[in-house]
Amino acid sequence: MEAEIAAFVRTGLVALAALLPITNPPGNAPIFLTLTRTMDEPARRAMARRVGLNCLVLLVGAAYIGNYVLAFFDISLAVVRVGGGLLVAATAWRLLAAESAGGGDSPGATRQATPEEVAGRAFYPLSFPITVGPGSISIAITLGASLPSQGAARLWSSLGLLAGIWIAAVAIWLAYRYASHLVRLLGPSGTAVFLRLSAFILLCIGVQICWDGVAELLAPWRPIPR
Repeated sequence: MEAEIAAFVRTGLVALAALLPITNPPGNAPIFLTLTRTMDEPARRAMARRVGLNCLVLLVGAAYIGNYVLAFFDISLAVVRVGGGLLVAATAWRLLAAESAGGGDSPGATRQATPEEVAGRAFYPLSFPITVGPGSISIAITLGASLPSQGAARLWSSLGLLAGIWIAAVAIWLAYRYASHLVRLLGPSGTAVFLRLSAFILLCIGVQICWDGVAELLAPWRPIPR
């Protein structure tokens, strides 16, 4: 029994250590606030809860069926990195280029969002690709593929992986749920600076993910040194 519990704890901690840095809930909190700035507080709380649930489903699905989906469509992880990296970079670029006085509601205005709007925006772009992007999905697929093949070890390791993903999703929900508190601490100017930095870092992450995928795709054509 001790071995099974050890496998549970070890797998859960590995999942947390791998997923939390790349999902980066505190760093994405200002981006979440910017994309929901026209919503009132109840709608924003509902959005945070929906994003947490979406991230949980995405990561669990990637861990347990991601390999089969990619194999069915004959898609490699390198292609996922290229496509996902471009999507992340495009989203970050829109955030960087956005005009604060752009169309739509005025910056200080809030309104009641419809359930359809909450559901739609909660998945794209907040859940995917901003929070759970190609990097997180690749890690989840790798974690699922590294589980033991059978027996009690697989059962307990699978439960540990589920627990680690669940805790990561809770961390995402909490960071987004209390993002407004972070903004109040930073103030308007500090929030603007933090948002721009976060968007720029997100852009760099997207470019890096895309470059890693391109490098992996071009690896077979790399000349062999003599």
